[in-house]
Amino acid sequence: MERTPGGLRGTGETVVRTDVLIVGAGPVGLTAALELRRRGVACRVIDRLRAPVPHAKAVGIQPRTFELWDRAGVIDDALDAAVPMRGQLAYVNGEERGRIDLELPPDVPYTFAALPQYETERILTEHLERHGTHVERGTELVTFVQDDGGVWSTVLTASGATRDIRSRYLVGCDGAHSAVRKGLGLTFEGGALAEEYMLADVETDWSMPPGYSVRSTHLGDDGIPDDLLICIPLPGRSRYRMSMLVPPELSTAAGPPGRIAHGAQEGPHPELAHIQAVVDRLAPEPATVSQMRWSSVFRISHRIVDRYGEGRVFVAGDAAHIHPPTGAQGMNTGIQDAVNLAWKLALATAGLTAPALLESYDAERRPVGEEVVGRTVRHATGGGVQAGSADPAHVMMREAQLLVGYRDGPLTGALSGVSDAPDSGDRAPDCGGLVGPLATYPVRLFDLLRRGPDHTLVLYGPDTAALDRFGGAVAEMSRRTHGRVPIVAVLGSGGRVDGNTRVPVWSDSGAEFRRMYRTDGPTGFLVRPDGYLALRLGPDAVPELSAYLSRVLRT
Repeated sequence: MERTPGGLRGTGETVVRTDVLIVGAGPVGLTAALELRRRGVACRVIDRLRAPVPHAKAVGIQPRTFELWDRAGVIDDALDAAVPMRGQLAYVNGEERGRIDLELPPDVPYTFAALPQYETERILTEHLERHGTHVERGTELVTFVQDDGGVWSTVLTASGATRDIRSRYLVGCDGAHSAVRKGLGLTFEGGALAEEYMLADVETDWSMPPGYSVRSTHLGDDGIPDDLLICIPLPGRSRYRMSMLVPPELSTAAGPPGRIAHGAQEGPHPELAHIQAVVDRLAPEPATVSQMRWSSVFRISHRIVDRYGEGRVFVAGDAAHIHPPTGAQGMNTGIQDAVNLAWKLALATAGLTAPALLESYDAERRPVGEEVVGRTVRHATGGGVQAGSADPAHVMMREAQLLVGYRDGPLTGALSGVSDAPDSGDRAPDCGGLVGPLATYPVRLFDLLRRGPDHTLVLYGPDTAALDRFGGAVAEMSRRTHGRVPIVAVLGSGGRVDGNTRVPVWSDSGAEFRRMYRTDGPTGFLVRPDGYLALRLGPDAVPELSAYLSRVLRT
């Protein structure tokens, strides 16, 4: 007999079993499921809603998210559905006060974009279904209990029946009111902004340049903003998601003590006339709004959990951290949570992981969540994403989430000391100009890294003799991973690729790899499944490689 949340149940066919149960089918839960399924891990995804929400809630897609979708095979569909975000126009009391152009270095493969959340969910759902996994809608988590071998969960299905699910792990991606977070007993400390907002998905007939958001504020006699209009472009002709302060007649009650006031609120929804009134006051030019697809009153809180999981149960996305939407950081941060956790869970379900690997999820991602919560609160109350920074280039890279890294994390190896070079814990940058022995066209490094869902060992040498010096590292990697980790070699621009090698070799024809990775002599780079550098190592650094593998893999 086995103990379930509802009591004792025999081990019969009535019990549903899976490796990972994911609660919540928003972008974060769908990402976690897709990352698990493409690694062959069995999972089930449940969501209490009977249908996806057809609203443009989270709309900003950061370049780092595109990079992760590139690795997952989602990128083409996402690029087809999204529209570029080129910048922001700022107005104060009707006068233009600034223009931000969203520009990144030319070596960054993707730029900023807008994509309605329902489109993000559609794309991720379609890719998940190609792996044979369908979201179980109208199914709500009631309770769960974990033990040494797994997690018993009781769910209420769309038909009203209860079902027990036995999983090895449970992941809560179920939003700000997360049942998983509450069931795990995690704290969720923080506060709420006093302001209320209304959101609307509308079209307008103004002549603002496409791809630019509009931020228009009115300052009172005391110099403090007392009116606000923010317009984010969406796919479609002159279509925007507009947000603005709520008029008194639509103000909602904060709710009972202890309730988290975050997201769309119940109660009266703004009508087109409410939106038009604000546009009349604050739009940079006369404009008429129309074709309202959705509207809501919206409240904003800022909170973060004390830990991202316990035992075999984890939280990600809004279940772990909520904050103002300034800079479109929330959903993108949650997607990175899911990717970070999923590759570690995949190793755990395969019985390959060291005990500390799953603990690294909290150690790596909670500091990121804390930084994002603190920064977005400062920006929401202090004038936007550029407040407090004098370096526009740094701001763009930070908001693109390209500066997120884990140098202080438990998986990070000793730093190489090479100045301004990508190192252990940093994002692995892309580069172009890699040419193979057969195809005459160059490819990107990211094209090579996405050929498998595991770590990849990238070796660089000015010639084949330099690559041969990595024999010990290659042997150690193959021995410890049973040949599971693919190896890619890159030759300096003067090296000859003849195709008679044991591993794929590509020529750095334009010296882009050498420039991006700041290397002259033979150097190895172990790239994690989530696109971060695990190690930067020389050809004789076999002990360092072995030490990292011991932190990740079961010995």
